[in-house]
Amino acid sequence: MSSLFGNRLNVHRSSYRYWCRPKEPDIERTIKRSLVSEAWNVSGGSAGARTIATMVTNTHNVKLGRWLAGKLMKELIIVSCQERKHKYNRGGNERIDIPNLLNRQFAVTKPDQVWCGDVTYIWTGSRWAYLAVVLDLFARKPVGWAMSFAPDSELTAKALQMAWEPRGHPKQVMFHSDQGSHYTSRQYRQALWRYQMTQSISRRGNCWDR
Repeated sequence: MSSLFGNRLNVHRSSYRYWCRPKEPDIERTIKRSLVSEAWNVSGGSAGARTIATMVTNTHNVKLGRWLAGKLMKELIIVSCQERKHKYNRGGNERIDIPNLLNRQFAVTKPDQVWCGDVTYIWTGSRWAYLAVVLDLFARKPVGWAMSFAPDSELTAKALQMAWEPRGHPKQVMFHSDQGSHYTSRQYRQALWRYQMTQSISRRGNCWDR
């Protein structure tokens, strides 16, 4: 039967039998697939085909080109997840109506005399998150913090509230920060007024003021 089928297709008998023979697994390719997966995991999912090829070649002394690395990544259904570049919105005009009362006098003599605030961003794997921190300048330790997906006044107000309530509602605290809109907005300034705090901000674009 196989001979008849092979002749009708003009395929040599031995070639047809070779084609029907079960193929042996490609051990070398299996090893490279495993190394590609390992390199991708080590990079936290951020490495692309070029980087993975270099990692496998240099770390395991296994020759792997960029093209094959990309093909193996497709077989493994893995892709490079590069961290997005963070961009802050451009600030508005300089707030000359709020003075720099601290004026680089960072050596305070008692707790709850001067608090400083700042906001930073953290990559969560899928999007940016923002962390607002309130620091007691006397102990140089955080006394309040909050996290959100938006760097707005609601975030900084939550961090301020977290600091103010557990510390026993201190009064006459100077709060110093940069000129970010989340600190100079009406909402945040009203929160400072409720807590009977005095606001101080650094000069625009001067990192030494804070």
